[in-house]
Amino acid sequence: MSLTIHHDTELDCLTLQMGENFDFSVHREFHEACLGGRAPSRSYVIDLGEVSSMDSSALGMLLLLREHAGGERAEIRIVNAGTELRGTLRVAGFDKLFVLH
Repeated sequence: MSLTIHHDTELDCLTLQMGENFDFSVHREFHEACLGGRAPSRSYVIDLGEVSSMDSSALGMLLLLREHAGGERAEIRIVNAGTELRGTLRVAGFDKLFVLH
């Protein structure tokens, strides 16, 4: 499986642990987990600890999640991103849209 999902119902926090590739191949799973006809969670954690490659569709998925979760009011943390991924996120300006840990 390329994506592991955990929903903490007490805190209403949805955690997505991405697999090795965060790209279009996980679009359906990502969409169903985050956007698929459900109300937004209170907060989200996107764990990139296992990700070795990420493409522009991954950036698009993160933007769709942000919009679904409330835009500027959204609580979305991106955690465990390696140096290269953090650089990609910063170049794309995502450090201004998301909390990077």
